[in-house]
Amino acid sequence: MKKFIFLICLFLSYITYSQTKKFEITGTIKSSEDNELLESATVHAERLKDSSIIAYTITNSKGYFNVSGKTADTKVKLVVSYLGFKPYTKILDVKNQNTGALSLKPANMLEAVVITSSAPITIKKDTVEFNVKSFKTKKDANVEDLLKKLPGVEVDDEGNITVNGKSVNKILVNGKPFFGNDPTITTRNLTKDIIEKIQITDTKTNAQAFAGEDSDGENKTINLTIKNENNKGYFGKTAAGIGTDGRYEYAGMATRFKQSERIGLLAGGNNINSPGFSFGNQRLQFGGNDRNFSGGQGIVTSNNYGVNYINSFGKIFELASDYFYKKSESDNKTNTNRETFLADGSSFITNSNNTTFNESDTHDASIDFEIEVDSTFRVDIESDFNADINKNTYTSISESFNDTNTLTNDSNSNSIADSNIKSFDNEINLTKRFGAKGAFLRVEVTANIRKSETEDLVSSETNVYGTNPEQIIRNQFSDGNSDKTEIGSEVTYRFPLIPKLLSFDVAYQYSNTNTKSERSTFNFDENTNDYTDFSSLLSTDFEYLDKVKRPRAKLEFRNDKLSTSAQIAYVNRTLENKDYLRPETNLIREFNNLEYGLNFRYRKDRTTSYRFRYNFRNDTPSLFQLQPFRDESNPLNIVTGNPGLEPTKTHSLRFGISNFNWKDRTGFWAFGNISIANDRVVANTIIDPNTLIRETSYANVNGYFSFQGGGSYSVTKKWEDFGSLKSEFRLFGNHNKNVNFNNGVQYSSNSTSISPRIGFDFMWDDILQIRPSYSISLSKNTYDIEQFSDKDFTSHDVLLSTATFLPKKFEWRNDLKYNYNPNIADGFQKSAWFWNTTLGYSILN
Repeated sequence: MKKFIFLICLFLSYITYSQTKKFEITGTIKSSEDNELLESATVHAERLKDSSIIAYTITNSKGYFNVSGKTADTKVKLVVSYLGFKPYTKILDVKNQNTGALSLKPANMLEAVVITSSAPITIKKDTVEFNVKSFKTKKDANVEDLLKKLPGVEVDDEGNITVNGKSVNKILVNGKPFFGNDPTITTRNLTKDIIEKIQITDTKTNAQAFAGEDSDGENKTINLTIKNENNKGYFGKTAAGIGTDGRYEYAGMATRFKQSERIGLLAGGNNINSPGFSFGNQRLQFGGNDRNFSGGQGIVTSNNYGVNYINSFGKIFELASDYFYKKSESDNKTNTNRETFLADGSSFITNSNNTTFNESDTHDASIDFEIEVDSTFRVDIESDFNADINKNTYTSISESFNDTNTLTNDSNSNSIADSNIKSFDNEINLTKRFGAKGAFLRVEVTANIRKSETEDLVSSETNVYGTNPEQIIRNQFSDGNSDKTEIGSEVTYRFPLIPKLLSFDVAYQYSNTNTKSERSTFNFDENTNDYTDFSSLLSTDFEYLDKVKRPRAKLEFRNDKLSTSAQIAYVNRTLENKDYLRPETNLIREFNNLEYGLNFRYRKDRTTSYRFRYNFRNDTPSLFQLQPFRDESNPLNIVTGNPGLEPTKTHSLRFGISNFNWKDRTGFWAFGNISIANDRVVANTIIDPNTLIRETSYANVNGYFSFQGGGSYSVTKKWEDFGSLKSEFRLFGNHNKNVNFNNGVQYSSNSTSISPRIGFDFMWDDILQIRPSYSISLSKNTYDIEQFSDKDFTSHDVLLSTATFLPKKFEWRNDLKYNYNPNIADGFQKSAWFWNTTLGYSILN
């Protein structure tokens, strides 16, 4: 505590006695050749003694800039950078001044290669590039620490990244995946020191980028460029821990860089329920959010191993591959006490105890080929293989009481189920460009195969009481096989109506999915002392056919500021179910529907953008919901499909705005999503009041409505040679209207929630970091049925994260969380404290 008070006092004294002076430098930037005003040129002021950045901005559409800041120096260097031009520098006195019009000279091709800019930010068409040296972090910072310093970039505690409110769904290293598809393995293992540039752009597929297509703008990609001198050699990390009650964890990885070739090895394991490469400090180092390295709930033990290989062979052929093996065991026990309220005002209570033990062995392998035959023809091939072997032991005991507390039914069951599932997915993409006007032809072919084998041994006893008591005893063995084959193709051709501005796309998509599913169930025969009595009631033999034909057309206009498109598609879909055991339930349904959409995106400048999207879709019911087969595998919950279901018709609206003020270091983004659906498919369950046996089918309902919206505003304050303080306010809310059935009675419910959050992030260079935040969640549920009571819920969360880096080589981190929920019933704890603390010491460099 004394050390903490000393640091705070030192901080206050530093602010009080620092002799700084404000300055503001304005002007315009233009080309020396044609006097064209240059938009998105980077202008920054740096210190003469160490070239550290004091303040920076970018020019607006009229070439105007305004750089303002504070410094104790008497002179600063003004630096102007713009792609394709020579950098401009000038020494200026620290005062308010207007430089007038500054002219940049074009760089010839040789100079464009040789000249490097120290600008913190460079705008390259749709890409924002950050110079790593311009953003100060602690000495041993990783990429995640660095990303938190970039304007407009947010990183949460789980490692999820957003840029101006848009999710980052891909992180690349020198344009290639680092280790599989998990971004946290990249951001938490690569150090800042080996990174030269960070590029942020809209996410596109390789084929879209090659053909020059525009993306939907909903996701972002981050590419990390490694310095040439660091793109060779070895890199690795290891960590391990032991705890009480035999708890342990370990993780390690090693990577070899050799120009375009990269080989990586990864291993980890624990028995502390961590889904990735461990908990606490190891989780912060090794990541593990994307791939499901271990499965299940309860007490989980997992071991994970992987290898990754990436290489380029000349300028034509590139290869990326990885393999992961995962072994896990999970032991889970749950006790549930549930009261269900019915539309007539009555209710019933169900108590259940379930025990599950699962053993899983999983193999995942993928290989991607990128072949650029020449500047006009590209081939992308992707193959994925998965093998999953599971053994599941399950025990369940349940009992139900009516509203007079009379036992109505009970059941107990035991099962041992083995499954072996294999899948092989392939996709080939060929893209051919024609001429320089933007025409292209793209052909996509997919072939996916999935095979599964299952064996299930079940013994159960179900008792139904009341006026007509019944006992159902089952001692059965089942084996099943399922083979699914999916063949698909899509052909797209673009007609450039106005080169680089207006285009017309025509496309045709076809897919054919065939699924054969057979399950044979045998009752135990006491005469043969074996499972030989075939059960036609619980056995199935289905063949599903799903054919889709989808021609579509799209008109698109795009320039530097505006991107808009309109598309329409005609969908012909045929669903067929063949039941070889019950031919009377065979089913064929054909659906013909139109789908259409509009997309609008406007970039006012390089920092402000608006987007709007509207779509109308028809979602056909699944064959499981359509087929009139009566599934009695659970005698207390019988399910029957409805062959008369109609497709769900959904109107979706999405809109958003984002802005980052480079001068004031303020960021703002907001979004809204609206969805309206008719003929929505919902479950309709009828409960027998005497036996409480549930009969479930499906029905179409109208009136579904959903709205989600939110936004964020942040501002960063920096002090020269000291640190920074980032303040952020976020607000999220949603409103949903759902239409459902309760014991055959249709009703609607409205759910409204709002969640404001305020947080701060203070960083004192390599000494101290403090991150406090507070959030509250408010929700209200209302019903249009008298028997259901409206409900209000409130929850408070307070978080405090600290990190101190003194003395040198020490690192002490604390995460303190407090939650208070006043809606928890009396007699139970309404609040909870959580504290994680980590102390680390660096031994070597």
